[in-house]
Amino acid sequence: MTITPPALSVFETLESEVRSYCRGWPAVFDRAQGSHLHDEDGHTYLDFFAGAGSLNYGHNNPVLKRALIDYIERDGITHGLDMATTAKRAFLESFQDVILRPRDLPYKVMFPGPTGTNAVESALKLARKVKGRESVVSFTNAFHGMSLGSLAVTGNAFKRAGAGIPLVHGTPMPFDNYFDGQVPDFLWFERLLGDQGSGLNKPAAVIVETVQGEGGVNVARAEWLHALRELCDRQDMLLIVDDIQMGCGRTGGFFSFEEAGITPDIVTLSKSISGYGLPMSLCLFKPELDIWEPGEHNGTFRGNNPAFVTATAALNAYWTDNQMEKQTFARGQQVERALLAIVDESIESAASAESGMSFRGRGLVWGLEFTDKARASAVCRRAFELGMLLETSGPEGEVVKLLPALTISADELDEGLRILARSVRETA
Repeated sequence: MTITPPALSVFETLESEVRSYCRGWPAVFDRAQGSHLHDEDGHTYLDFFAGAGSLNYGHNNPVLKRALIDYIERDGITHGLDMATTAKRAFLESFQDVILRPRDLPYKVMFPGPTGTNAVESALKLARKVKGRESVVSFTNAFHGMSLGSLAVTGNAFKRAGAGIPLVHGTPMPFDNYFDGQVPDFLWFERLLGDQGSGLNKPAAVIVETVQGEGGVNVARAEWLHALRELCDRQDMLLIVDDIQMGCGRTGGFFSFEEAGITPDIVTLSKSISGYGLPMSLCLFKPELDIWEPGEHNGTFRGNNPAFVTATAALNAYWTDNQMEKQTFARGQQVERALLAIVDESIESAASAESGMSFRGRGLVWGLEFTDKARASAVCRRAFELGMLLETSGPEGEVVKLLPALTISADELDEGLRILARSVRETA
């Protein structure tokens, strides 16, 4: 397939230079269904991006779409602030019955503003309010959002620089395997906490992603997460898990921390919680942390009722049994086998035993890292030319990130993995 970039005059002349994804995918998209997008010129693209993880159930999922259309056609409430509505009640009841109770999670549910960074900001604010301390510890290569509080606990230097002011009250610590296993877990962190001369203010909380998506698909070991939970308990710090991209089934279980057998004090969700790509976020926390005064944290669009409708439909359609989780694990094994074959092929064709590639992931989030950092972007460009959407991640864009919909078929997944292999081969 040969794709001729369209005339993008109105986007180039009127839209801000801040736009990014459209630069790598020069097409004007018009329709989407399942794991495919279609541009206005009739080209079809296989989607291994899934709205940056906002479309775990694919584009225009028919079950969710039907629920949304029915709700709109009966003039259901659209904008509700934090008013009680039938749509919100249905979501809360389903979330409690389908997700929280079966996992023995006691969380209260807070609806902040509709985006992931809104959820993170509310989590940070609550942690500081509960503990009466300002400092929050985050980890190297973390990404938690683009507003100032979230940026203060984000690692990426480019994104942090966009703030324009000093980012304060956040302290980075090494993520799992940052020192390639040569330093005991949390040695530096715990020593600073115990040293009155370290200059580290006692933190209110620690915020962590179990898999760092934007940071390069860095996967924390279950034992590392379990040790972090114990460290927070010993040191009287709250543990916040940012599950905005890795929650809602992306790694297999509904929550990404389930495999580690831990219960965070606070959890943030967004992206695929609505199921349909509609803006929605949640901040979950243990009941004893619910010390908010009415209206102390709010937002005009925290009551996006159409999002409640599709979220409820997604929970009832995909999470009342364990079939989605089983399928995600199976698809993940399919990806792992294909990535192993890609690396092996590269080794066989190389002059040495080094391929210049490595891969890692869980469930249906995987990263293919290149020693030649510029090659990841080249692979994504070639994949687009062949009709597939892929993005890069990592601090220097050195990782090709695979984020297909959880509902992708085995055949569609195989097709995308073949395109990836060809793209790697043709950019060598």
